[in-house]
Amino acid sequence: QVQLVESGGGLVQAGGSLRLSCAASGRTVSSYAVGWFRQAPGKEREFVAAINWSGASTYYADSVKGRFTISRYNAKNTVYLQMNSLKPEDTAVYYCAADRGGSRLATMTVYDYWGQGTQVTVSS
Repeated sequence: QVQLVESGGGLVQAGGSLRLSCAASGRTVSSYAVGWFRQAPGKEREFVAAINWSGASTYYADSVKGRFTISRYNAKNTVYLQMNSLKPEDTAVYYCAADRGGSRLATMTVYDYWGQGTQVTVSS
């Protein structure tokens, strides 16, 4: 069993930056792909970014490409999401998820484990 805990959310002004962390416990996730998703009030959860098990491959939603960077530090069992140039429309609860498979990483249903989420609020 894998437990995922997100941290690093908060309130930031538009144009600012935040770094989210997804810490895994229970077992190592070094062989898992990890994705970040977000859900804004009244909207469906959507894909943000994903990284394969080694960190060699990364994937981004068009809406965050060039502003967000996903990375991982397997020795710490942690995945990061660096968010720069934040916009009010980035306001959402951000979730990380782990997948044993490694394909179709933009699809929520492939993920085996989910965290509880961390709130990101961007003020204009």
